[in-house]
Amino acid sequence: MDIPLSTIAVVGLGTMGTGIAEILTRAGHEVIGIDISDAAAVRAAGALDTSAARAVERGRLTEEERRTSLARFRTFSDLRAAADAELVIEVVPESYETKQRVFRALDTIVSPTTILATGTNALSVTRLAADSAHPERVLGLHFFNPAPAMKLVEVVSSVLTSPQAVAAVTALARELGKEPVAVGDRPGFVADGLLFGYLNQAAAMFEAKYASREDIDAAMRLGCGLPMGPLALLDLIGVDTARTVLEAMYAASHDRLHAPAPVLGQLSEAGLTGRKSGRGFYTYEAPGSGTAVPDALTPRPGREGGAGRSVRSVGVAGSGTMASGIAEVFAKAGYDVVLAARGPEKAAGALSRIAKSLARSVDKGRMTEEARAETLARITPAGSLDALSEVDLAVEAVAEDLEVKQRLFATLDKVCRPGAVLATTTSSLPVIACARATSRPRDVVGMHFFNPAPAMKLVEVVRTVLTSDETVATVHAVSTAVRKHPVDCGDRAGFIVNALLFPYLNNAIKMVEEHYASLDDIDAAMRLGGGYPMGPFELLDVVGLDVSLAIERVLHRAFRDPGLAPAPLLEHLVAAGCLGRKTGRGFREYARR
Repeated sequence: MDIPLSTIAVVGLGTMGTGIAEILTRAGHEVIGIDISDAAAVRAAGALDTSAARAVERGRLTEEERRTSLARFRTFSDLRAAADAELVIEVVPESYETKQRVFRALDTIVSPTTILATGTNALSVTRLAADSAHPERVLGLHFFNPAPAMKLVEVVSSVLTSPQAVAAVTALARELGKEPVAVGDRPGFVADGLLFGYLNQAAAMFEAKYASREDIDAAMRLGCGLPMGPLALLDLIGVDTARTVLEAMYAASHDRLHAPAPVLGQLSEAGLTGRKSGRGFYTYEAPGSGTAVPDALTPRPGREGGAGRSVRSVGVAGSGTMASGIAEVFAKAGYDVVLAARGPEKAAGALSRIAKSLARSVDKGRMTEEARAETLARITPAGSLDALSEVDLAVEAVAEDLEVKQRLFATLDKVCRPGAVLATTTSSLPVIACARATSRPRDVVGMHFFNPAPAMKLVEVVRTVLTSDETVATVHAVSTAVRKHPVDCGDRAGFIVNALLFPYLNNAIKMVEEHYASLDDIDAAMRLGGGYPMGPFELLDVVGLDVSLAIERVLHRAFRDPGLAPAPLLEHLVAAGCLGRKTGRGFREYARR
């Protein structure tokens, strides 16, 4: 039986409650806004007015539609105003006690058929429902911030929730232009369940002084295409809110990856809760401002350690996709490049791949035919590493196999001139092991490009305990010269990006193993709720399940955390030869080319 939801009460008129009220009034619903603070109610009404006026200016609403939608929104300070509502959406602060007081009061006010929805993103819907006089009508309706813009809505059922209530709010979400995802009741649900573990690891990485806050955030934006870095996102969400979510997740999972990083507690206790207080991981112009300002932690120019060595010529060892891409990057930037492969045929094949890539750039209007010819002329293919004898920087880009890389670095040590910088593009292996294969470990550094190298802006600059400041400064300068963004990190498994990315991917696989959510729902949740360019399973199939498993194993061996153990489903798929798009089947099936 259909349940009409024409009149809806929103309890709590903070940022989220105001956003939900805006969506509902625009969709034609009568909205009763309730907040104990008269000031909050006034701010909410003002925010709706401002947003509607902006929509008129942009041609999205007529003046008549603006007036009509605003007339549908009425504010009150007493919960009794919700008496005639068919649906109540609660978005008060994340506290069981606060939410339970609201639900108990509503039990005595609204009709027994009124649906009660909590907007919690961390607390147990079941616990809230069990304390209600009518637990079958209680469910979770988790919007994402900013509610008018974000498409995802998680519809959370407890074991007590009636199917009719779920169907009614699911239909409402679709009517509002949202993408509802049905999930069970566990802390964090899908999107936050994956997101907050990742945010927690980023906070721990910062706390350990492994990398600066700016480099951690830049790495995840530029290396993964995320709309915001994890520490900036924690400041936006609220450090105290993140801590509450993680505590709820840890209480349920007992997974150490969910145990809140101590820095979250320290910042929360000090009142440094992010943008809303004016300071969190970053410092802001004023409380509520999104504009970060320099503070004591802001990096100063020259942080990479002074002047580097002059680099005029670059050698690239390898002939695969990454080696070709790196050679193209350097040649485009005006460097003379020697592309050394295992034999003339492989070198010629790599040069042909670069020529095709440059031709595509010409076809798309990104470069001229003359620039293409000049770029190709700067690349000299060679069938032996001996051709790298005079280069200023040698970049290794061969298979991700430590023994292969060590042999190559031993050869580079003999071939390359004294003073040349030797760089490895490894994404997961210890750079120090490559350095120790040479007689000049001070000159060896990690220079991790991301695939495809011509398009991706990030380079992780990996310093070992033996790498000199001059070597790091050289790679910084060269990275900037080729229009990449260098970030500093130490020589430990996963560096920045993979150390944060792959535990998140592994946890997504565990969600599927536990039958908590489907591949499609998890991918949709992270694209629509987290703003990710790809869902985790789309990304796993692109990266390759064998590559992903290898990185997961490296992280597990290095950190020895049970939570980092590769998900059995990933191991089973790799054992079956289902490696992703490259084999036509991974988590999904693909048409053979």
